[in-house]
Amino acid sequence: MSATTTTTPRILIAPDKFKGSLTAAQVAEALATGLRHETPGIDVRTLPLADGGDGSVEAALGAGFQAMTVPITGPTGEPATTTVAFDGTTAVVEVATTAGLQMLAPGQPAPLTSSSVGFGQAIRAVLAHRPARIVLALGGSATTDGGAGMLSALGVVFRDALGHPFVPTGGTLGTIADVDLTGLVDLGGVELIAANDVQNPLLGPHGAAAVYGPQKGATPDDLEVLEEGLGALIRRLWEAGWPAEEAAGVPGAGAAGGLGWAAMLLGARMASGADFFLDLLGFDTQVAGCDLVITGEGKLDTQTLSGKLPVVVAHRAAPVPVIAVVGHNALGADRLPAHGINQVYALSAMTEADSATDPELSAALLRETGQRIARRLTPASSTTEPADAL
Repeated sequence: MSATTTTTPRILIAPDKFKGSLTAAQVAEALATGLRHETPGIDVRTLPLADGGDGSVEAALGAGFQAMTVPITGPTGEPATTTVAFDGTTAVVEVATTAGLQMLAPGQPAPLTSSSVGFGQAIRAVLAHRPARIVLALGGSATTDGGAGMLSALGVVFRDALGHPFVPTGGTLGTIADVDLTGLVDLGGVELIAANDVQNPLLGPHGAAAVYGPQKGATPDDLEVLEEGLGALIRRLWEAGWPAEEAAGVPGAGAAGGLGWAAMLLGARMASGADFFLDLLGFDTQVAGCDLVITGEGKLDTQTLSGKLPVVVAHRAAPVPVIAVVGHNALGADRLPAHGINQVYALSAMTEADSATDPELSAALLRETGQRIARRLTPASSTTEPADAL
């Protein structure tokens, strides 16, 4: 892109995180530093974003929410703490930092023994502050327990065949003999929103276990246990009086190992994670009057085209031009303009090293990319900077 006027352009940097490398805020700041270094006085504002996955709480904090620290039980039973974002009306609670894969020891997945109890504990802690709305960010879960752990923390009692109460995990769902809903916390007057971009049902070949279980370390034998356990959980909750069977087939029920389904049983409505967080963080107000939007994520691929954050940003920003800066671009150039993305800069095209595992290298490359973009916005140099992004 080259400027047609000498007026300093107004730029909004609104990226997602680079997973495993940099937070959205770090991505935005590195790009902004490069732009300002090349063009002192340039009008740049940053808006770190999220799509309902890990980083959602941090994005809310960056937009002015306050941090609440909550003690919880981690996915495999260890004591842990999490951070919840709260602005006095809306709270954001995420699976990733309460029952997420990132909380497990490296190389030690726990597909059968992990629980979502910490997620429920965080929700319960927030309820004490009387929020009007709780956003459930459903990305990055370590467990496939159908939300049974979350429900336990919220007062649902699961009992085995001997009548003993226990907190189920994915591997023990099949041992639930009875469910008591009488102790469920009062959720009256609280709007629950499940922020999620997954459309999978709870069961079957496209369900929570079959599709996402292998990513959580489940073997083929584990998958059978998980699928049977989820089926048993549906039956037990249906017997207890909840519309469990109907909800199991709703798109999004399979999100976060079945937490999407359990959230719906609690009355949550599903929302597109990317669109919802753009609304929550005031994207439309921020983009007004801008001449260019820079967005991005760790990897641009076919999933991006299905509604992940960079494409949603491009659609919402139109007709403002949009540049994507990504860790790696797995798409061809011809597929991007139709989705509103004018140009892509990929860090992987700038180095032979693996920047995805090197935060310092990623930050340095982003600063360099910011400088390159600034040069292309300057009429005198627009023909000298190569279009090397794609």
